[in-house]
Amino acid sequence: MQHAELDKLDRRMHFTPLHNLAETLLPHALEPAKDGSHDLSHLQRVWHNVRRIVDEEGGDLRVLLAATLLHDCVSVEKNSPLRAQASRLSADKARGILARLGWSDAEIEAVAHAIAAHSFSAALAPATLEARILQDADRLDALGALGVARTFYVSGRLGLALYDPADPTARQRELDDARFTLDHFQTKLLHLAEGFQTSCGARLAQIRHARLQRFRQELLEEIGE
Repeated sequence: MQHAELDKLDRRMHFTPLHNLAETLLPHALEPAKDGSHDLSHLQRVWHNVRRIVDEEGGDLRVLLAATLLHDCVSVEKNSPLRAQASRLSADKARGILARLGWSDAEIEAVAHAIAAHSFSAALAPATLEARILQDADRLDALGALGVARTFYVSGRLGLALYDPADPTARQRELDDARFTLDHFQTKLLHLAEGFQTSCGARLAQIRHARLQRFRQELLEEIGE
């Protein structure tokens, strides 16, 4: 078997049990972009989280795999004015992709709604079980050790400072996560665990939330705060 075929097989195996559907949708999953926080490994992790939640909560795996693979199919930078529209843009693109593949209108809308509602920035309430599961699965990847890694990775790409050396915890200034990475913990990351939609997701979120808190506390200790 050629290397390219092995590589394709390896990618498919991360999306068990719907390998064939994954092979069909993966070419549409990611726009060319140098963003290691929204890449194939992110999709693999979100699917792993989806499967964990589905094992307890149920859900339509076909809809969920399509939503997982296409939820970032339009790439919008974190500092773009279009950021809040990213999930809706991805949902619109997913509609076209699935229509060309012959999916029914009901299935397409189920996938599109899950994609549109998954984003923190979109502030759209998930109205279906699949939308609740995808939102939880994606947000789990913004918590814990992975949340720390992805936050500092994105901040490095955007050229942000690690923290404000004059006031790391923003005691005498407004929080500003467009300048200081550590501020993002207080503006967003440490609030994510409050809004989980499923019992399983909420339980996993609390474990990862504690890891975020521990990292922040240890970082502050190391810089003398």
